[in-house]
Amino acid sequence: MKTILSISLVAGALLVGAQDPAKDPDPRPFTDTFIVDEKDLSPTGRNPFFILEPGYQLVLESGDAKKEVLTITVLNETKKIGGVETRVVEERETVDGKEKEVSRNFLAICRKTSSLYYFGEDAGGAWLHGEKGARFGMLMPGTVLLGARHYQEVAPGAAMDRAEVMSLSETVETPAGKFEKCLKVLETTPLEPDDKAYKYYAPGVGLVREGGMKLARYGKPAK
Repeated sequence: MKTILSISLVAGALLVGAQDPAKDPDPRPFTDTFIVDEKDLSPTGRNPFFILEPGYQLVLESGDAKKEVLTITVLNETKKIGGVETRVVEERETVDGKEKEVSRNFLAICRKTSSLYYFGEDAGGAWLHGEKGARFGMLMPGTVLLGARHYQEVAPGAAMDRAEVMSLSETVETPAGKFEKCLKVLETTPLEPDDKAYKYYAPGVGLVREGGMKLARYGKPAK
């Protein structure tokens, strides 16, 4: 018998949650529930804007005097969450060479839609799908639609990051090169209504800019 997760996406079938209009004047809700068959989820694969393959790495750096570096690495490691085998993606942040934070994120990708789902993290705001009312969100849709809004994390009181697609035609220049037709995403959270962050993703590459940090190198490092 196949298992259908009660929080997912099937060809755009949605159940949406309400939000506080005082905090967000835009009346359009954020999708917070998705429907996907467990058997269609894999710990390895490619989304148009996210590569979930062991060894793949992105390194972003700031250009100011206080050098910040964000290294995102798809590890050769998986974690079983419920009935889903997820891939561990490490994010390591340093400032002036000193470690600031290390987080381990648990992701799975749908073989049919290429949508990427977020099942939890081990860091500040740690949460896991199925524990304490938390359920998985969608980190990146397989088909990106302008204006679409969705929750990336659904862990009440711990992590409620959400994303809105702002543009699909951005050009971003970085130390690693010039990227065109980039996706621009606005990230917010109802837990901290005043916080906003813009992220840019290049097709076939992934994250190329986050705030003042830009992509310095990417790919699978030589051993």
